[in-house]
Amino acid sequence: MKRLDIIGALKKDMDVIEKELYRSIEGDDPQLTETSLHLLKAGGKRLRPVFVLMGGKFGNYDIDKLKYIAVPLELIHSASLVHDDVIDDAETRRGKPTVKSKWDNRIAMYTGDYIYGKALMLTTNLGNPEIHRILSKAMIEMSIGEMEQIRDFFNTDQDVRRYLLRIRRKTSLLIAVSCQLGAMAADADRTIANSMYRFGYNVGMAFQIQDDLLDLCGTEKQIGKPPGSDMRQGNITLPVIYALQEQQLRETLLEEIKHIHSLNGQCDVSKAVEIIKSSAGIARSEQLADRYIQKALDALETLPDNKTKKQLKDIAHFVTKRSY
Repeated sequence: MKRLDIIGALKKDMDVIEKELYRSIEGDDPQLTETSLHLLKAGGKRLRPVFVLMGGKFGNYDIDKLKYIAVPLELIHSASLVHDDVIDDAETRRGKPTVKSKWDNRIAMYTGDYIYGKALMLTTNLGNPEIHRILSKAMIEMSIGEMEQIRDFFNTDQDVRRYLLRIRRKTSLLIAVSCQLGAMAADADRTIANSMYRFGYNVGMAFQIQDDLLDLCGTEKQIGKPPGSDMRQGNITLPVIYALQEQQLRETLLEEIKHIHSLNGQCDVSKAVEIIKSSAGIARSEQLADRYIQKALDALETLPDNKTKKQLKDIAHFVTKRSY
């Protein structure tokens, strides 16, 4: 996903954020600096900083203040990816070698811990204790979400509600608090901060569902890793859950998932992927993502009519238009 044209007006301030990201992880230890830089250089969507800055547009916008929210949130997200890659035994991310594959698991885990620590240090520049509380709670919820995902690897009995709770913790909460804390750091009205939270939460849910669809329907060039990677890792996503609900497909798909599990994911998963793509699971997942986007748009209705509100609407529509 390329940086959107609709946020071009933020380019100058996003350049500030990018420089601060690199500056924030340098200096303490050569090895940890090198591994952290490797992760940042792989790029990324930088969605969380964008949402922070957009939230700030509804208050007293000050990049020198907002950067102490935007940079830590991106660092927290990046640290979680390093840990994810260890758990998932991932060799590539965004088409580049992961920290764990270029170095090893131990260095990757310490790199993630180091980046988390750097994020928390940066937030001390803000004196609002409520911001620290919200951010800390989000990090706790993310950790719980990671544990839930590990427990549910290859669990074909999980239902939609369990999946949604997991992605709420793993993905959507951090996007929600990015929107919320950007508004709070700019001293926006509390009702605006709450609306931004609801917007970010629902966009985050749709975003993760769409990511799970891309993993099955996208190309390796599009997603930066082989299609079906979630299946290899045992991550049972929404389209799989829906496909398993179809009686004519269930037994065949269960056998494929059992085979993948027995070989610890070191096998061809194309047959399982094709079964899921032939089911109604893809369309049903798209429909649920669309419902979350509509909730996100509804949350914007209480916000002042300005250019930022229109840009948020455009981003919401873009989330479900990512092609595969």
